[in-house]
Amino acid sequence: MSKSIKLLTLFGFVAVVAACQQQQQEEFVVVDPEPVTVEPVYTGKYK
Repeated sequence: MSKSIKLLTLFGFVAVVAACQQQQQEEFVVVDPEPVTVEPVYTGKYK
């Protein structure tokens, strides 16, 4: 019984360490060379 408890504790510890050591994905931002323009809005015939 003691060996099984130690084995389960060891597997749990290894699982926690493996979960904590996952590599974080790098974030990157794409810079658009052209500025964003606003489309014209229809406001009526004589405005």
